[in-house]
Amino acid sequence: MKRILILLSTVALGATGLLYAGADAQVFKNHDSNAPVNFTADRIEVQDRADRVVVSGNVEVTQAGMTLNAARMTVAYKQQPNGAANTGNGVEIQRIDASGNVVITKADQTARGNVAIYDLNAKLITMVGNVSLTQGVNRLTGGRLVMDLNSGRTTVDGRSTGGAGTSTSPSGRVSGTFTVPQRKN
Repeated sequence: MKRILILLSTVALGATGLLYAGADAQVFKNHDSNAPVNFTADRIEVQDRADRVVVSGNVEVTQAGMTLNAARMTVAYKQQPNGAANTGNGVEIQRIDASGNVVITKADQTARGNVAIYDLNAKLITMVGNVSLTQGVNRLTGGRLVMDLNSGRTTVDGRSTGGAGTSTSPSGRVSGTFTVPQRKN
């Protein structure tokens, strides 16, 4: 039994490595969270007293080659004092909460889920509810995905935590498909 658990652990770690092996595969690594955030949407509501903006309807947010699409997003920001360095406009985005068919893409990698939280300060993106991560034909599915934009490390587990709009993967486990290079005998 111990041998099987070690083998399964090795296969799981190797499978994750297959999805992220190679320098070009780690496209989310060292993402520039300080780059300008641009968006388009059907509607915007500025809630200045609450330091947030709600955008809805075909929302698209782009930052440094990464695109985040969703039906609705809430952007939490912090007011900067006049003359604060590197702000340009007196606002510093702290967090983006997205819901409704959330899709994040950068280069050849795509992450999908019901809900996503992008913490710009921690450089973490957490997605929950029917998540999938694809790179080319390689694919992982589960209930929750966490992307560390500093290291490029992504973790997928089978169960998500959260309320409405989130769910576990159908089996409560992570599943995946990976291509294997053809070897000559």
